Amino acid sequence: MLQFFRGFFNSKVGVIATLMLVGMIAAAFALGDIASGGGFGAFGKGNRVATVGKEKISSNDLQQQTGIWLERLRGNNPGFTIKQFLAEDGLGKLLSFLIDARATRIWGEQHGIYIGNRLIDHEIGKQSRILGPDGKIDPDLYNQFLREQGMTDTQFRGEATELLMARQLLGPSTIGIAVPKKIATRYAGVLTETRLGAIVTLPLAAFAPKEAPSNADVQAYYNAHKGQYALPQRRTIRWASYDASVIQNVPAPTDAEVAARYNATKAQYAPTDKRKLTQVILPTEAAARALLAEAAGGKKLEQVVAAKGLATAALGSLTKEAYAAQANQAAADAVFTAEAGKLAGPFKVTIGWAIVRIDGRETTPGKTLEQAKPDLVKQITEEKRRNAIIEYSQRIDEEFQGGSSLGDIAKELNLTVVETPLLLADGSVFGEGGLKVAPQLAKVVPTAFLLDGPGNPQLAEVDPGKTFVIFDVGQDLPAAPPPLDQIRAQVSEDARIAKGEAAAKAAAEKVKAQVEKGVPVEVAVASLGVALPPVDRVDTDRQKVEAQGANSPMPLRLIFAMPTGKVKLLRAPRNRGWYVVTVTQVTPGKVTENDERMGGLGESLKKAKTEEYTEELRGAFRKEVGSSRDDANVAKLQGQLSGGN
Repeated sequence: MLQFFRGFFNSKVGVIATLMLVGMIAAAFALGDIASGGGFGAFGKGNRVATVGKEKISSNDLQQQTGIWLERLRGNNPGFTIKQFLAEDGLGKLLSFLIDARATRIWGEQHGIYIGNRLIDHEIGKQSRILGPDGKIDPDLYNQFLREQGMTDTQFRGEATELLMARQLLGPSTIGIAVPKKIATRYAGVLTETRLGAIVTLPLAAFAPKEAPSNADVQAYYNAHKGQYALPQRRTIRWASYDASVIQNVPAPTDAEVAARYNATKAQYAPTDKRKLTQVILPTEAAARALLAEAAGGKKLEQVVAAKGLATAALGSLTKEAYAAQANQAAADAVFTAEAGKLAGPFKVTIGWAIVRIDGRETTPGKTLEQAKPDLVKQITEEKRRNAIIEYSQRIDEEFQGGSSLGDIAKELNLTVVETPLLLADGSVFGEGGLKVAPQLAKVVPTAFLLDGPGNPQLAEVDPGKTFVIFDVGQDLPAAPPPLDQIRAQVSEDARIAKGEAAAKAAAEKVKAQVEKGVPVEVAVASLGVALPPVDRVDTDRQKVEAQGANSPMPLRLIFAMPTGKVKLLRAPRNRGWYVVTVTQVTPGKVTENDERMGGLGESLKKAKTEEYTEELRGAFRKEVGSSRDDANVAKLQGQLSGGN
C-alpha cells in the first residue's frame, strides 16, 4: 500500500491531474468542512499527530486524508474496507506520506526553491472543466470545482505546491540508473528457486482441556479480549433530497446574452474549408522533382515512394492555417488552390522538400447568430439553472452553519426526512448480509461516519448541479462488544481453547529442538503423543508462492525467507496455535543472461533502486527539516476509525 502512496508522490507527469482526481473523490468526505471542525475530541497536545519543521499535521488532516485515500484504494478494489486499511497499517503509512510531502516542500523552500502561483495556475488551466467559453479559467466553475472537493483555494494550492515540489526535487533521482546484467541474473536465480521444507501445525484445540471453563474464567477472558468481540460502529442517517426542480423560474437568456456568447465562441460557428492531405518529404529539391515526375507518369504516389524505401504520411483533414503552420504560407496557398486528386509541390519545408497529394475537400457552411441561437439558448439556460441551484444550496449550507437543524430546512423546503436502518461505515445495512444503502445516499455515508454525532446537519451534492442531499446523524452506536450473556457460548469455547496456549507452545519448542538435532519431523511430532494434522511437506518454487500474493499462507512465505537447515516457530493467526517450519533444501533457478525474462526483471530492479534512492532523499529531507510523530494521538485516531467496516 505504501508503494501506492509513493507512486502518486513520485509521479513526474500529471501531478495536478492526479491531485484533482483524488480531490473529486474526496468531495463526499469533506463537504462538512470536517478539517476545520471539532474532530474526534480529547487528543493529547491538541489534536496534533505529527510535526514537520514548525508546522503541524492535525488529527483532522489525517482523518480527512484517510477518507480520500480509502476511496481511492476502493477504485482499484471496490471491496476494500476501513478495517483492511487499518490492519495493513494504512494510517501509519499515510501519515508517513504526508510527513514526507510536507518535509520535501519545507526543505525546498529553505533552499530557495519555490512553486509560484503562475506554475500552479498553468497546471490548473489545463483542466477543461473549469474553463469558460473564452478558454480562460471561469471563477464560478473553479469555485464549483473546489466545493466538489470540499477544499478552499488555499488548501488546494497548498497540496499542489507539495506535489509539484516533490516532482522537482525527487525527479532527478530516477535519471541514469542501470542494473548490471550479472546482478539481474543472480537475482533471477533467487526468484526462480525451488525449496523443500516441512510445516508442522499445532492447533491450541489439540492441547486444550476437555472440560468447560468456570464462569469466572469466562468472565476474565471476556474482559481481556473485548476487542475480539466488538461490533463495528453503527449509525443511522436522517436525510432528504432535492433536485433542480426546486428552481421554478429561471430567467430566459436575453438577446444580448445570446449575442455575447456567440461572439465569445464565434470560432465554433465559423465556416470551415479543409483539405485531406497525404505528404512525402525528400532530402533535396532534385529528388523531390524526380519523384514528382515519376508519379505524374501515372504511378500511384505510394508505389513510387515505397520503391525508394520511403513512406507517405497521412496528414488528415487540415485548414489552410493549420497546414501553413506545418509547412509555410506559400505551400498552403498552392495546396488549397490545387484540385482534389492532384499533386502539389515540391515545397521547401523545415526538414526537406515536400510533395503533397490533395485527397479531398471538406467544408462546413458555419452558422449565423440566428442559426446558432437554439443551441446557445439551451446552453445559457442550463448554466443559469445550474448556477441557480448552486446558489440555492449555498444558502441552505449557510443556514446550517448558522445553527438551523435538518428538520428546519426540510420543513422550509417541504421535504420529508427519512431515517435509514443502522448502517456500517461502508454503507451496508448492519445485520442484513450485504444489503446496501440507497444509491443517492451512498456518497454521503463516509461523511456521516466522520461527523462528531447528531446535531451536525450537512449538505452534499451527489449528482453535480442536479441532485443534493441534506442529512444528519440519527442514532450513533459506537464500536463495542455485546453483553457477555449474548455471546457466552462463544466466549466459553474461546476461553477453553486459549488454555491450550502454554501446552501448544511447549510442544512446538520440543518439536523444534528435536528437528534441530536431526530427528525426522514426523518422528518428532509422533513423540508428542497428541493427535495432530499431518505434516505438510513443501516442494514448490518461489514464483508460485509470490503469485498468490497476500493469499499465500504465512508458513509457506516463511520457508522462502529462511536459510537451509533452519527451524523456526510461527504463531498461527488469531493466536489459534503454532507452526514449526523448517527448510531442508534450496535449489537456485537456472537463468541465462539472454533469457527473455531478463529485460522485465532488469526494469523491476531499476525501479526498486530508484525507490531506494528516492527514499534516501526523503529521509535526508526529514532529518534536516526535523519531524516527529505523536503516537498516542495516532493510536487514538486508529481506535476511533477501527469501529467502521
